[in-house]
This record gives sequence, C-alpha cells and structure tokens, in this order.
Amino acid sequence: MLRKYLKPLVLILVVLMISACSNDTGHEEQNIIVSKQVGDGNNYEEFNKITDTKQVEEVRKILADTHWNEAQVDFIRPADYQFIYEYKNSETDAKPVLHSVWISPKKDELEVMQGPQDYTQLPKAESARLFEILTGESLGE
Repeated sequence: MLRKYLKPLVLILVVLMISACSNDTGHEEQNIIVSKQVGDGNNYEEFNKITDTKQVEEVRKILADTHWNEAQVDFIRPADYQFIYEYKNSETDAKPVLHSVWISPKKDELEVMQGPQDYTQLPKAESARLFEILTGESLGE
C-alpha cells in the first residue's frame, strides 16, 4: 500500500522543489536610469540607461559595501547626476530611491546621497568604477 503512494508523493515533492528554486523573487531584474544636470538649476534630463545585469549588480555592491552616514548635508550646487533603479516586470511595491551624485572639486571622488539623509563619500577606486558604469566615461575627463 505504501508503494502505491510513494511514487506520486516523490513526484509532487520534486515538482515543488523545482518550482521553488526557479522562482527567484529576491533578484528581480532591474535597470538603472541615470539623469544628468542641465543648465544652472535643479533640472535633469535622462542621460543613460544601464540594462546590463552585471553592471547593475556591481553598482548595488559598491553602494552596499560603503559606509553610509545619516546626515543632513547641504551642497552649494545641485547634484551632477541622479539615478534610480527601475524594476523590469515589477511585481514589487518598492518605492524607487533617488541617488544623487556629486563629483568632487578634484574630480577624483564621488559624493552620494541615497534618499534624503544617507550620505557617503566613495573612495577613489569605487568612485571611478561607479562613474564609469553610470556615464560610460572615466572620472576626471
């Protein structure tokens, strides 16, 4: 009697395991929409769209590995660039967080605001890589 139910039970378990492993909801595909400041004011226009999954993940890793300070920072000029993550085929209710990016006066580091209060100044290597991904150009050019 047990053998009669064993095969269908094993088959059901295998199908459930396969479907659970293939449903990767934690890594929904994303793009990054980059806007560049135009003029003297707080005006931005879409500049670049990053669709390469590896580059999007690299940006996420750079920002996740940095030390964020919760601070109220006032800049004397608007951000040079802004970017947000755009979800492809979004089934999530996550609100996009605006990232504002300033190039340092020496043009060798980036300062980033994530939302209204999270601030960081990236080291030179991470600044150069993030800038290259966001703009397709080398930092300091």
